[in-house]
Amino acid sequence: MASPTAPFSPGGAVPAGTVPPRGASAAAARDGFERDFRIRRRRARLYCAAGSAVFLALFLLSSWLGDFFKVTQVTLADGSRDWRWIIPAGLPRLGEYLSKMVPVLRPETLGADLAEWFWRWRVWAWLLLETVLIAFMATVLGVIGGFLLSFPAARNLTPNGAVMWLCRRWLEIARTVPELVWALIFVFCFSVGPMAGVLAIGLHTTGALGKLYSEANENIDMRALDGVKAAGGSWFDQIRYGAVPQVLPNVVSYTLLRFEINVRSSSIIGYVGAGGLGQEFRTAMSLQEYTDLSALFIIILITVSCIDYASDALRHRIIDGEARS
Repeated sequence: MASPTAPFSPGGAVPAGTVPPRGASAAAARDGFERDFRIRRRRARLYCAAGSAVFLALFLLSSWLGDFFKVTQVTLADGSRDWRWIIPAGLPRLGEYLSKMVPVLRPETLGADLAEWFWRWRVWAWLLLETVLIAFMATVLGVIGGFLLSFPAARNLTPNGAVMWLCRRWLEIARTVPELVWALIFVFCFSVGPMAGVLAIGLHTTGALGKLYSEANENIDMRALDGVKAAGGSWFDQIRYGAVPQVLPNVVSYTLLRFEINVRSSSIIGYVGAGGLGQEFRTAMSLQEYTDLSALFIIILITVSCIDYASDALRHRIIDGEARS
């Protein structure tokens, strides 16, 4: 009786109707895997090298455009002038500026020295409250605008392509223009004051939160919306009962994070007359009141740190509560 399998040919040719040994097929598969692995690894290394070269070229170009390689004249201790690289030449001036901001505090007159350091604390406290309220009001406006536009801007929830295109373009315009530019525009329209700051930060917040909310909307489970639609629900019913409960934790998290950012922004836009502590920063820098600058920095640092801690604790509590439920 003939054998069911013929001997395996070393040349790789297998007669018709025969089955190669298992060891030979495993070796061929291993060789093919190693060959594909070497090709992929060579391609990955080529991409990595090309990407690194492009990154290095862009980094050097950006450094050159940013004057990191600039050489400037400095005044030496003996009064002579010499050419130096701008970074080591500017670091001593930074140290000199920071040293001027440090107030004189003596243990025997500590109370009087602190009172002199924070001599405008009543004015600063009121402007600090104004800064926080600007950030709060701007966040509320931004949440309303971003939340409403995030659903038609989401690819999986939009009624049609034209509505999605319009919503996305508006969100892009709102967040592309910096808050300071919006503040200058609104100061020109509505004069100086907190209103310009609220509108500027609120408009920018609308664009930023609308983008984040829409991305969260695109990752939801569509089966809940299909169930609402099957029950006869309209598009608004699908959003209300199918989408909002899924994205609500992300909305809360992004909102609290944006409020922290807005507090920092509202302390700066007053520099152009949009209310808040920024106008005090401008006055102190213009009059070279260095100790006032350090006092304002400390006030902003303490305020932002407290808000960061409170919002972080609240965010984790909400998210953990949602996870447990």
